[in-house]
Amino acid sequence: MINNNTKQQILETVRIEEVVGDFVSLKKRGANLLGNCPFHNERTPSFTVSPVKGFYKCFGCGKAGDSITFVMEHEHFTFPEALRYLAKKYSIPIEEEAPTAEFIEQQTQRENLFTVTAFAEKFYQDYLWENEEGKAIGLSYFRERGFTDDVIRRFNLGFAPDKWDGLVTAAEAAGHQQELLEKTGLIIVQENKKYDRFRGRVIFPIHNLTGRVVAFGARILKTDPKSPKYLNSPETEIYYKSKNLYGIAQARKSIAAFDSCYLVEGYTDVVSMHQAGIENVVASSGTALTIEQIRLIGRYTRNISVLYDGDPAGIKASLRGIDLILEEGMNVRVVLFPDGEDPDSYAKRVSTEELKVFLKEQAVDFITFKTKLLLSDASGDPIKKAALIRDIVETIAKVPDAITRSTYIKHTSDLMEMSETVLIGELNKIFTSTR
Repeated sequence: MINNNTKQQILETVRIEEVVGDFVSLKKRGANLLGNCPFHNERTPSFTVSPVKGFYKCFGCGKAGDSITFVMEHEHFTFPEALRYLAKKYSIPIEEEAPTAEFIEQQTQRENLFTVTAFAEKFYQDYLWENEEGKAIGLSYFRERGFTDDVIRRFNLGFAPDKWDGLVTAAEAAGHQQELLEKTGLIIVQENKKYDRFRGRVIFPIHNLTGRVVAFGARILKTDPKSPKYLNSPETEIYYKSKNLYGIAQARKSIAAFDSCYLVEGYTDVVSMHQAGIENVVASSGTALTIEQIRLIGRYTRNISVLYDGDPAGIKASLRGIDLILEEGMNVRVVLFPDGEDPDSYAKRVSTEELKVFLKEQAVDFITFKTKLLLSDASGDPIKKAALIRDIVETIAKVPDAITRSTYIKHTSDLMEMSETVLIGELNKIFTSTR
């Protein structure tokens, strides 16, 4: 239990603009700072932070408080958990008092699950760096993929032993309960038999915004038609796939600093981009993009660039996710990599400067990208072209801002050689039918 001296030191040290700034993109507005509220969905900033008063307030939903309140509300922490988080952020040593019965009772199952996932992360890391099997197979694989030791450690990558009970045996020996190991999805229990979920795979820990481990992704290294290439943790009390983005803990400050986020598909894309010096990048980890993931990015920036490899089928399948980004009032640009390339391979093949130039020069607005992508399918067929135009207008209708919609309509008119009046008429039909 944290003593009063430590509590007072934390209160005297923390700066609310730094605490809130880890989660919300803030801009100077007079003596205060302004941003989009992280507690409710809004497009017009109404969330104010006062560095002088050490206080925040949202004039939209009414949430208000100090640094500790913010961390408790945002991360769903208890008061002691919030204090520990802030103490760690500001490198304040914690002086403990003997825990009371009440404090012990407050140790929730959620916190216990975090303890188990943290143990597993370290276990997989240690196995990668210190065990002969881990070094010969896992570490060799990462190095062959071109990852430096620095970036391997930065993302806490690891290796799962190629045996049934490597983790469960070590975890139970360290005092972790079977029930908690099962609830985190780290082990599977069937007919009184228990075994590790991840075996003989390289491990990609998945962290939440504050850097705590919530789940794991694991890639198989041997050819096995009966096993999936990637195996992920199931959803648990601390992990919801639709609400998490791989790399968000490592990327959030860079996203806010550059006011831009690159969205990729896989774990290795994120790691390679970081190694190349592009740190404002996250991945949806192969799942369809969700509203919750978009809003997570929206806490830091309204600008998203989606990076695609050259697979047309995969691109078309993901267009719905980009429509969702537009619905949230965010700005979307698309970068298409050359055939046979993806963010991972391209980032390793060129210099950092060449990568930055490529990302800047190849980025196009989503309407232009979607039009050119689908126009090839409609070439020479007026019926298909008419359907394409309706599809594009339906996408434009999802944009909440009228001025942006008008700009897109004019742009589409030029691209498709179609009267603006006709496009506006079609847009109005869509609005009328949805009211």
